Amino acid sequence: MTELPPKAIGALQRQETRLAWGMLAPSIISVALIVILPLLAIFWISIKPVELADLRPPTPLAREALRGKLNVAGDVANIEYRLRNSHSTRPLASVELIDQIPEGLALGELDPRCDLVGASLRCDLGDWDGGHRERLRIPVTATESFVAGETDVRESVALVTGDSDNVLANLQFTVKNFVRIFEARDFWSVLWATVFYTVFGTIGALVVGLFAALLLNKSFAGRGLLRGLFLFPYVAPVIAVAFTWVTLFDPFSGSANAMLQQMGMTENPINFFGERPLALIMVTVFEIWRYFPLSFLFILARMQSVDSDMFEAADMDGASPFQKFRYLLLPQLLGILSVLFLLRFIWTFNKFDDIFLLTGGNAGTRTLTVNVYEQAFAVSDIGAGAAVAVVIFCCLLIFSLFYFWALRHEEEL
Repeated sequence: MTELPPKAIGALQRQETRLAWGMLAPSIISVALIVILPLLAIFWISIKPVELADLRPPTPLAREALRGKLNVAGDVANIEYRLRNSHSTRPLASVELIDQIPEGLALGELDPRCDLVGASLRCDLGDWDGGHRERLRIPVTATESFVAGETDVRESVALVTGDSDNVLANLQFTVKNFVRIFEARDFWSVLWATVFYTVFGTIGALVVGLFAALLLNKSFAGRGLLRGLFLFPYVAPVIAVAFTWVTLFDPFSGSANAMLQQMGMTENPINFFGERPLALIMVTVFEIWRYFPLSFLFILARMQSVDSDMFEAADMDGASPFQKFRYLLLPQLLGILSVLFLLRFIWTFNKFDDIFLLTGGNAGTRTLTVNVYEQAFAVSDIGAGAAVAVVIFCCLLIFSLFYFWALRHEEEL
């Protein structure tokens, strides 16, 4: 068999490379549009002085009205234009008013900024500051043709145009969003609440999921039904289970407080979701309860694939259940546990709906994701909300880099 020359092999490899990139191009473009572009947009907005009202560009508005009556020839009235800038802070440039004067009306002295060409009135109103308001009056006199005709002044619609600077597209940048976030007196308490909620919620979900997998890895009657029941917290709608928890632990009508008081464990009702630091502990427990089934599923699936021969050999050697778990089963589960820890940490760090439904971020449960919502929508500061989102991204990036470094370091050992 004749071997191809090196040049032919190189040309073939380059052709295969181009073909591979061509086949991957649609996927790469889709990922860029879905993931990368929104991420870049968040970084861009975080360094822009933009508020919620800035998303709607300023526009010049005009309201036209006839002040006076034109019943007979010679009657004098005023066409009044109420003009304003729709935005309270951002300016408008080169504002121009264009209106068609009804036939049969004779115009009096015009404003110096206005000019009449035929029946077309054009006024150069210059530049407007934010919140600009003014009234422009044009005196008109009715003629015989106007009175005899059926012209209605209200049918004339004034057109106002103007140029505005798009705050999202210009090159004006600021670091005030980040300065305002880090200088806020509650930022470090919010960060602490986020770390506490994420770390203990993640570890708790893994531990409870591991315990549940150990329980249901044995064969017994009704095991399939019990496995299905264990999945209920994860598959149930979050708004339903959150409402159930709030009702259950209500300080006045909740059954949990009633039971504790009847048992003599407390004299006064406990506000589980309204007191520090109990509220943070409760939302963390809710996180563990709601998401341990995911860890349970993955860990149980890994347990099912572990060879049972080594456990039989360990039984013959007289190993205790703890020794079998510590030296045989746990090393087999480290891979799936590390992956679950990474995923659960990222998902829990980004969690918003659970805390918002349970406490609304009150009583020390305000996390960074809740802070994003409050900055962007409650305070209407889109730039500050995007800046908090960038802080979340940087925290998760640092954690991911540290995680993969530690994992590679452990594999090298």
